[in-house]
Amino acid sequence: MLSNKGQVIERLLQGSFICRTTDEEGWRFLKNPANREQVDDYLSTLNRVVASVGSGAEAEVFYCAYRQLGENERKVVGQQFRDVCNALTPLVEWLLLVQEASAQDAPLTEGSPIRLNELQGIVEDTPAFREQLARISHYRLFGSTSASVDAQIKQVFKKLCDMGYLIRPNPEKQIYIGTGKLDYLYEVIRFIDEAEGLALEDRAEAASQSSLL
Repeated sequence: MLSNKGQVIERLLQGSFICRTTDEEGWRFLKNPANREQVDDYLSTLNRVVASVGSGAEAEVFYCAYRQLGENERKVVGQQFRDVCNALTPLVEWLLLVQEASAQDAPLTEGSPIRLNELQGIVEDTPAFREQLARISHYRLFGSTSASVDAQIKQVFKKLCDMGYLIRPNPEKQIYIGTGKLDYLYEVIRFIDEAEGLALEDRAEAASQSSLL
């Protein structure tokens, strides 16, 4: 049986994002500098390092990154980056839909709950939100072909769970929790926006507002 450190290393190498919501024990283990140093020492032999969103006591999610980038590593990272870029617009539009429909001032983050039934009810009662959901669900990322709000929203939530942005702690309840991978996504969005001037959030918001007209 793997030790706590062994389990954390295994999850990191599998590409998991470790946060309080997905793995509180592993998250607390990595919040300890001495433990994180031990994990880093092991990962260094594999050209990997423990990366985080935030630093030190402020770190809220941990993941595995390459320590040095050679030609092969650049190819892997480049593909991962392209995958994230291709998913950005539908993800940002979905985040804006949730924020608007829930009348929240702040975007969805790690630990934030979403009650699917409540969100679905609001969307069904609001024509503009129904249009937004239909557009979002039919993006290739989510792949819905249904005209039903119920099928569309469930397909979107299933895909977000598969991608690691949400978890459903109790399969008997339609309550979902945001994971630390959302915080990682916001870091990627900020990086791309600053580097490329894409204004992704503005573009997604403009697309959402145009559907309200």
